[in-house]
Amino acid sequence: MSEDILAALAGLAGGVLLGLAARLGRFCTLGAIEDALYGKEWLRMRMWAFAIAISIASTFLLADLGLIALDQTIYLTQSWNPFACIVGGLMFGYGMAMAGSCGFGALARLGGGDMRYFVLSLVIAISAAMAVGGPTAYLRVFLFPTELSEASSTGIAHALAQRLELSELTIALVIAGAISLFAVSNKEFRQSPKAIIASLAVAVAVLFGWVATSYLFEESFEEVAVASHSFTVPVGDTLMYLMTASGGGLSFAVGSVIGVLSGAFLGSLIKGHFRWEACDDPRELRRQILGGFLMGTGGVIALGCTIGQGISAFSTLAVSAPVVMLSIIAGAAIGLRQLVVGFQFAFWKQSS
Repeated sequence: MSEDILAALAGLAGGVLLGLAARLGRFCTLGAIEDALYGKEWLRMRMWAFAIAISIASTFLLADLGLIALDQTIYLTQSWNPFACIVGGLMFGYGMAMAGSCGFGALARLGGGDMRYFVLSLVIAISAAMAVGGPTAYLRVFLFPTELSEASSTGIAHALAQRLELSELTIALVIAGAISLFAVSNKEFRQSPKAIIASLAVAVAVLFGWVATSYLFEESFEEVAVASHSFTVPVGDTLMYLMTASGGGLSFAVGSVIGVLSGAFLGSLIKGHFRWEACDDPRELRRQILGGFLMGTGGVIALGCTIGQGISAFSTLAVSAPVVMLSIIAGAAIGLRQLVVGFQFAFWKQSS
C-alpha cells in the first residue's frame, strides 16, 4: 500500500474510536461545558480531563521510547502566537455555542442521521479552506502571521525540563498525574465504566495517530506529516478529496473524518438512536451557518479545535493547548449565556 493509504487507514481506525466514544460514551465538549455551567454536573468534564491525562502520559512514554516524533508535530514546531490562540479560541467557542456543536460533534451527529449537521460540516469545511488559502486567508496572515519557531520546542514539558533540570518524561507524567486526579477523585466518574472507557478510547485514538504517522514519517520515502486528530481543516480536506479523489488527496486527516462518521453511524445503530432529522427552524439554520463560519475560521487561526488543541496538542503539552481550550470555553460560555438568558445591561433593567 502507498503511504497515503496507510496514513488514511490509521486515521480511519482512530476516527472510528472517536465516533464510538461520542455516540456511546457521550464524549462532547459543548455538552461538558453546558453540564458544568447550567447543570452543575462535571462528569463529562472529568472525562475530558482523564482523556487528556492518559494521552499526555502515553504520548511522552512512547516518545521517550523513540516511537513518536514529537519534535515534528505542528504544535511544537510553529511559533506560539498567544493573540491568535485567544482570538481563534474565542471565535471557535462562540461559534460552537451558536451552532450547537463543534466540528467533531457535528460529524458524530451527522453519523447518527441528523442532516442539520451536514450543513454545519459543509460550512466548517468551506470556511476553513477559505481561511487557509482563500479570501479570508489574506486577513488571517496579516493579523496572525505564522512561522517556524526559533526555539527547539514550544512545549511546556521542554521549557520546564530545561529550568528544573528534569527529563521531559518526568515533567509530563507529573502534569498528567495532576490532571488525572481531577477525574479519578470523583466517585461518580470512578463508578462509570462507560465514562472511563470513552475517555480511554479518545486517548488511544490520539496516541495511535501519533505512532502511526511517526512510523510513516521515519520509514517512508514520501513526505508524511506527523499528525493526530483534528476537525477543522481536515473537514475541508475531506470535502476536497471527495471532489478531486482521482487527483489524490488521501491522508490521515481524510481517514479520520470518515472514521468518525463511520464510528458514529455504528454507535447510533448499537444504541438504536439512528434517525433522519432536518432543520425546520430558519433561525436555527442561521445560527448554524454563523457558528460554522466562526469555527472554521477560528479553528485555523488557533491551529486546532476542541480535539485538535484540546486533546492532540494537549498530549504534546504544547503551550498553545491550554490557552486555546480556555478561550474556547470562555467563548462557548458567552454564546450559551446569550442563547439561554440573553444579555441585559443594568440601565436596560432600570428603564424597564
